[in-house]
Amino acid sequence: MNKNKKHFRLPRKVKKSLKGNLWLYPADERGNSLMAMPTKSQEDYLALKNGIVRNLIDPKGAKARKKAYREKMDKETLVSDEELKRYVDDIIREDLQASSYRILVAAKNHPKAITAYYNFVNAYQMFEKGEESYGNICCLAIDRAKDLMKKKRK
Repeated sequence: MNKNKKHFRLPRKVKKSLKGNLWLYPADERGNSLMAMPTKSQEDYLALKNGIVRNLIDPKGAKARKKAYREKMDKETLVSDEELKRYVDDIIREDLQASSYRILVAAKNHPKAITAYYNFVNAYQMFEKGEESYGNICCLAIDRAKDLMKKKRK
């Protein structure tokens, strides 16, 4: 062993903040990623500092993404009742269209359930643009509006 060679060392607090995460390099053309260990390897640590390595278990990033998603879905978007009826007819199956429409119209004027109305309208508009996964969110928004308008018994 060479005694002149310095070992890679990080300050204790930095090392502790990096532990417990799964660090990955960007995926190659086949979708495979190499794992990085920035607490043990200086090359990996420098890649992390340069923004090349990403954290798979990213609690801070997940919170920011969730907040951005909430802002997008809770944005106040009002549509006319005729337009709302068209949205419901397009995405809800025929036997549930009338009840779903009534729930959404009631939610539009309900102080607690209006966010579910906004969620439905914004999700449908995203669905219209080609985002297929937002169709499920439309259905969930109707269920949420129904639950929020229920009067709780004591």
